[in-house]
Amino acid sequence: MRPRPPVKGRGIVSGTGLIVMCLAATLTALVFSLWPYDGRPETAPGALSAQTLRTSYGPLSALDQEFLVKVRRAGLWEPAAGRQARAKGTTPAVRTAGRRLVEGHRFLDERVRGAAAQLNVTLPDAPGDRQKQWLATLDEARGAEYDRRFATVLRLSQGQVFPVVAQVRASTRNSLVRALADDATTTVLDHIKALEATGDVDYDTVARDMATGDTPLTRPSAPTSAPASAPPESLPPPAFRPPPGQ
Repeated sequence: MRPRPPVKGRGIVSGTGLIVMCLAATLTALVFSLWPYDGRPETAPGALSAQTLRTSYGPLSALDQEFLVKVRRAGLWEPAAGRQARAKGTTPAVRTAGRRLVEGHRFLDERVRGAAAQLNVTLPDAPGDRQKQWLATLDEARGAEYDRRFATVLRLSQGQVFPVVAQVRASTRNSLVRALADDATTTVLDHIKALEATGDVDYDTVARDMATGDTPLTRPSAPTSAPASAPPESLPPPAFRPPPGQ
């Protein structure tokens, strides 16, 4: 009996089928590995931290919550400093900066309290210890010394919060926090410009304390020319003060 000749193409078909099956298995594995990062419930590692809250406006991270608290605390002490500057400032520029602080935080405080109510976040109702210390130090100053302390301390405060606002604006996934960060950016930048326009900001102190994390009220500067036994001032003398009328 003559043997049956082999069917042409059978080996090719079987090999092709095996390749297709392998590709399908590989594709399934890739899809499954990517699925947790694309819409899967938050059981995936690192999807939401333990401090992140779910809200109808999007996830509310720990940084978002800290931002709300910082905005509120600023609104509890900076308007008081602004009202004081309007009464104690010796130049029109200092009094104008004080007015801008009051007006800006009146608007921003209303916004943050509204956002916190919608997000069910509890806000502080009193300034922090550091803010109280700043106000007490400003209370003690008079005349040109008050102008210098007011401009430098408030400029330092704005400089500390400005990077936080930028970071929140860049990273938040919450629509209410994003809108508040827009308002805070505009307000803080306006305050920085108003304070710098006084000509009383000690930029050396601001730069030093921004780099070290200290404040001009918590770490006094050593005098540069006084004897070693002389007590240091709480703030170094201004590097430059424009003549009156300039």
